[in-house]
This record gives sequence, C-alpha cells and structure tokens, in this order.
Amino acid sequence: MANSKYEYVKSFEVEDEVMFPNLIVVRIGGRDFCRFSEFHEFEKPNDERALNLMNSCAAAVLEEYPDIVFSYGFSDEYSFIFKRTSKFYQRRASKMMSLIVSFFTSTYVIKWKDFFPQKKLRYPPSFHARVISCATLEVLQAYLAWRQNDCHIYNQYNTCFWMLVKCGKAEKEAQEILQGTKKQERNELLFQQFGINYRKLPDMFRQGSCVFKTEVEVIVKYSENGTPIKRLRRKPTVVHSENISGRRFWNGHSSLLNELGGFGEDIGIINPEYVKSFQFGNKLMPSTWVVIRIDGCHFHSGCVRGVSRYNLLLWGQ
Repeated sequence: MANSKYEYVKSFEVEDEVMFPNLIVVRIGGRDFCRFSEFHEFEKPNDERALNLMNSCAAAVLEEYPDIVFSYGFSDEYSFIFKRTSKFYQRRASKMMSLIVSFFTSTYVIKWKDFFPQKKLRYPPSFHARVISCATLEVLQAYLAWRQNDCHIYNQYNTCFWMLVKCGKAEKEAQEILQGTKKQERNELLFQQFGINYRKLPDMFRQGSCVFKTEVEVIVKYSENGTPIKRLRRKPTVVHSENISGRRFWNGHSSLLNELGGFGEDIGIINPEYVKSFQFGNKLMPSTWVVIRIDGCHFHSGCVRGVSRYNLLLWGQ
C-alpha cells in the first residue's frame, strides 16, 4: 500500500501508541470459559491439565516474542509484560494485543491434544485482550500484586464453593453460604467441614504461575560416541511464588532487573486509584460504525498466492 493511491487508508487507523517510558502489559482472558470448562468437563475447582496447558501456551508466547520478559497467569487469564525499551510494532496497542491473543489462542488449540489426549476439543476457545499501560515500576508492582490477590480470592472461594456442591449442596445454596464471608472464615470452613488446609493446596492453584526465561542446560548435540553435549540456553520456565510483587522474588532474578528494573520496597495496601486505571477501557461513542481489520502475521512466508486479510463491519450502538 506504501506510495500508492490507497495509502490514504492508513489515516483511518486509530493512533494508539503507548508512549515511553510507560511499561506495557497485555492481559488476555478466556471468553465465556465457564461454558467452555463445563462443555469439556474440566475438574472443579481446578483442572491441573487445563492450567498446565495455559502455562505451556504462555511459554510459547515468550519463545515467539522475545520482547516479552515476564508473564503471570491463573485460571483462564495471563498477563504479558514487555521489556522497558520495547519497540515491538512501534508500541501500537492494537497490534500488540491482537498478535498476542491470536497466537495464544491458536497455540491453545494446537497443544490441546498434548494435555487432553483422550478428550476431543468440541469447539474452539476464544480469548479477549487489553493493554494496560504502567507509568512507573511502582504501578507495575501494584498491578502484579492486584492480579495475584485476585488469584487467591477466586481460588479460595471456588474451592469452598465446589466442595460444598460436591457434598450435596445446590449451587444457589452454596452461594448463599459463602455470601459475605471473609478469608479466615473460608479457611475455617474448608478445614472444619472438609479437613482441607488451604495453605497445603498446590502452589499453582493458590499462587498462580509465572513464566520467564532462565538459563537451563539443554542438549545441543551428541558426540561421536553418543555422549550428550550440553550448553546453557535461556528458556521459558514456569515458577511459582507466594509474592510475585515482593522485592525478594523480583529482585532475585537478573533478567527482570536488567529488562524492567528492581522493586524499591514491598507493597502493603494496593492503591485503589491504580486498580481503577487497570480496569479502565476505551469505549467508542454510540452509533459509531466500527471496522475491524484482521490480517495474517508473517503469512507471506507460508503462501505464494492467496488472501490473508478481511474487514469486518460492525454497527456500534
């Protein structure tokens, strides 16, 4: 399109560059995953295979896009953090989130059979995405604390809820029992009624999962006598930590310090104004015609002729 009579079409694109020195986070989440998990009979409250599938997809994203240096996820969501100096797609929010969410979704479909070999994927999953702009490292730290806190709250509630359902309570009755309960009350319910010590549940359930690159030994070749020759390579690694926003965890990894910077102090109470900014979403005015254009990334390497671009016209109300 460059230097052609159609170059004016670029003027229709929304300018959405995330300016320096803001840190960029792309968060994806499952769309209607309650239905998806029921349809595919996921184990409640946590299906370890489904969570490991999400972790594997996140690792694949880090392999595909080197500008992403850290990711954190739980349940059906994942947050991907780009290095401070990233110029990935000119830091355009729409490009960044569309690439990440589409790659993650397609990887989820491809890897499904590796984690559910006996279960057919009955319909394709879909994920939504948004870009969160963090003005400082302190704001990023608050964002990570907020997401991990939600992981704990959701998991503790869901564990109580499904244990009540499994022991014969109706879902509505279980909701009424848990309504208004606090953390300590839910811990006591699990221990007194079901003998479950919440702190002894698997780390992945309680804490969520981090994926970032660390140096690991990999076999690069074999000698003539068959001896494996190993070298250190940076590979995505899944890690669990009780406090991913704490100085001890974050500052203990040189890759995070080098690409993003170190945390100055631990977080006590999360600033509610920060949480508001994380939840803010741009909305178009009513009665606006919306065109969503999709096109393949690196599709030219896979085909000589063919169409890899579509325009979707929507009526906004």
